[in-house]
Amino acid sequence: MIFIMIYVSFDMVLGAYLIGNMTALIVKGSKTEKFRDKMTDLIKYLNRNKLGKDIRNQIKGHLRLQFESSYTEAAVLQDIPVSIRAKISHKIYKPFIEKVSLFKGCSTEFINQIVIKLHEELFLPGEVITEQGSVGDQLYFVCHGVLELVGIGEDGLEETISLLHPHRSFGELSILCNIPQPYTVQVRELCRLLRIDKQSFTNILQIYCFDGRTIFANLLEGKESNFRIKQLESDIALYIGKQEAELALRVNNAAYQGDLYQLKNLIQAGADPNKIDYDGRSPLHLAASRGYEDITNFLIQKGVDFNISDKFGNTPLLEAIKNGHDRVASLLVKEGASLNIDNVGSYLCNVVIRGDSDFLKRLLANGIDPNSKDYDHRTPLHVAAAEGLYLMAKILIEAGANVLSKDRWGHTPLAEGHMCGNKNLIVLLEGAKSVQLSKNPEYSQEVRDKKHAHGKCTVFPYHPWDSKDKRKGIVLWIPRTIEELIKMAAEQLKCSADSCILSEDGGRILDVNMINDGQKLYLICETQ
Repeated sequence: MIFIMIYVSFDMVLGAYLIGNMTALIVKGSKTEKFRDKMTDLIKYLNRNKLGKDIRNQIKGHLRLQFESSYTEAAVLQDIPVSIRAKISHKIYKPFIEKVSLFKGCSTEFINQIVIKLHEELFLPGEVITEQGSVGDQLYFVCHGVLELVGIGEDGLEETISLLHPHRSFGELSILCNIPQPYTVQVRELCRLLRIDKQSFTNILQIYCFDGRTIFANLLEGKESNFRIKQLESDIALYIGKQEAELALRVNNAAYQGDLYQLKNLIQAGADPNKIDYDGRSPLHLAASRGYEDITNFLIQKGVDFNISDKFGNTPLLEAIKNGHDRVASLLVKEGASLNIDNVGSYLCNVVIRGDSDFLKRLLANGIDPNSKDYDHRTPLHVAAAEGLYLMAKILIEAGANVLSKDRWGHTPLAEGHMCGNKNLIVLLEGAKSVQLSKNPEYSQEVRDKKHAHGKCTVFPYHPWDSKDKRKGIVLWIPRTIEELIKMAAEQLKCSADSCILSEDGGRILDVNMINDGQKLYLICETQ
């Protein structure tokens, strides 16, 4: 008996079902006769696989419409609806694929995507499907029959290594790790196989990354630990890392583009909503920076980390505030998100220098302390006063910035404003000083008088950086005004009255409030 290989193609047999209701005269040798013969094969196929009535009726209705409008064999073969194909595949192939050991533990969604990409083939005994050493591009699953794995023994002859029975697979090493086939796969008994090509399989894995991890674990399960398996584990780990990095980029891109549907699909498929990209940015960072309330709400429901910082120190809340998305910022604050800014004082000082008044207002409205200090103990108001930035100073004062706060040199924002010379700014600072002194009893005139009456300072008649001058200084009580101090020191040290007072760091003392008890001061001529 002569055997031939049979290839079962849906495209070739589905169209035949149409002829079942035709009663017209059929001309011998015509396309209609050929179509009728294919119909006979189709009926057998449908009956053998017990396809339901709904699928049969859909096939019949679709093909009848095609045939009655303009029947050509090519049209019937090429235009079968995807929905009908998918239903047939789920009915026939899904029970087999669910039992494949390679897919043990995989999600139903993943299995559904696999089955609609499968193709069915029959192979006769003796046929070679894949050869040892080749790198194939097809993954096969055994439905019926038996195959054997054939290798080259120590004597150089072929020997059977093992047998492949239903629900086993082969070709996965080539597809997943680009590893050549370790054995030749040969048919022992008539086999019915399902296959999926590499491109379709890897496309599905890119979406269902979590299932990909399960597949790799199944691939290594039960294998002995040796050098080759260690190399295989390394290749698999590298592949998984690459896939997860690409998946993180796809998730972040969906969040950046505002594509909630795509984002939901990716996360449902196993993507981690907390996964960060190369800049340390999470999907929530991007959604907040773009002002997408729906995506922000969705990620909040998924339990993402609100306070994660990227490589630049930005949290999602800071991104929302920076880009003016107040509604998104409110959502995050309501859930307990915080700004978590490193070196808040320096950060605010830089914002002031840039003159970004809107951003400054939003930061202060979200609880940032306007009196935060940088490494020199300078507050944002120090910077605004020194640079003559009236608007920035006004915003800070309204938020509670202290005009009498001292930096490391003893300078206050009020003193910086006088040195800057901006008259409007000086008026603003002086007004704030009066208000703050009246509200804070610590700085009332009575307390300051008592402090100065019991405070002393030592004044030297040379510059603080002049190490060669060893002249002795004089000890004075701290008066009420800096002018009184200069006058008393100039008289006793026999210096010009046209002088100024410096601190040990060389900073100019403009107000007696900047002087501490026991501090060393230096009286120099204004022209020095």
